Amino acid sequence: MPFARLATATTPTCHIGLGLAAVGRPGYINLGRDEDLGEDRGVEALSIRTHELLDAAYAQGVRYFDAARSYGRAEEFLAAWLAARPDVDDVVVGSKWGYTYTADWSTDAEQHEVKDHSLAAYERQRAETAALLGERLDLYQIHSVTPDSPALTDKDLHARLAEAAAQGVSVGLSTSGPAQADTIRAALAVTVDGSPLFRTVQSTYNLLDTSAEPALAEAHDAGLTVIVKEAMANGRLAAPHAPEALRALAAETGQNCDAVALAFVLSRPWAGVVLSGAATVGQLASNLHAAVVDLDEDRLTRLATLTEDPARYWEERGRLPWH
Repeated sequence: MPFARLATATTPTCHIGLGLAAVGRPGYINLGRDEDLGEDRGVEALSIRTHELLDAAYAQGVRYFDAARSYGRAEEFLAAWLAARPDVDDVVVGSKWGYTYTADWSTDAEQHEVKDHSLAAYERQRAETAALLGERLDLYQIHSVTPDSPALTDKDLHARLAEAAAQGVSVGLSTSGPAQADTIRAALAVTVDGSPLFRTVQSTYNLLDTSAEPALAEAHDAGLTVIVKEAMANGRLAAPHAPEALRALAAETGQNCDAVALAFVLSRPWAGVVLSGAATVGQLASNLHAAVVDLDEDRLTRLATLTEDPARYWEERGRLPWH
């Protein structure tokens, strides 16, 4: 499995990956994004920004990069960065299918993405991803699976995903919504010819929503690599939006709120890769300081008070505007 290569990294940042959701398209739901990106959000400007982030991440030991078909031109930007650096052969590249980007590079579109977990959508998007990333693709995940997704029961789709796995591309899924634990457990039961289909699961987990933790631990124990997304709760755990308890603890540690929030997730024994969703090089540098944050039992207990009911958390997330 390609994720085994991460174990050979020599820096403590090897467990932090870089997600490109916030820079592959001009609009996203992260708080503070207007200030992060400024007014110039043309294709060239975001391509340059993405390459700067990838350069900075790679220089500091990050070896997992995460894209998706619905992240605007994220796959295109990543493919161009890889093509310009043929000697970079020690990274793991993941992408996702199941959402189609529909905003046409607009920040005020009525609909930014459309979900479709059908076999036809997989075939189309797999070809689109292959045209950009080719053999550099290591992992292909179903995007934002929920318990009612046909991707959990479609045997024809499972057979095609198993074919991709046999050709060397690991197959996984990402999850979303208040019932992530149900989705994860249903995915663990999916087999093809008696063998588990999924090798990774990518889920939302952060100080505000820890509800998926037992299921993620089960996935880890079953041999899946667990990737954590939205560890910053779409900016709700970064200054100036962070809760007072997090800000106070950050002051104690001498680090920023984002580093402490990420350190909490890194402390979970089942967390294989924790994604940074940085939109600037400065944010990335601050995120990477998570590796040196000291969270003792007392601090972990204090952070645990921030947890919300998952239904409330996802309702709040659903109200975040696209910036």
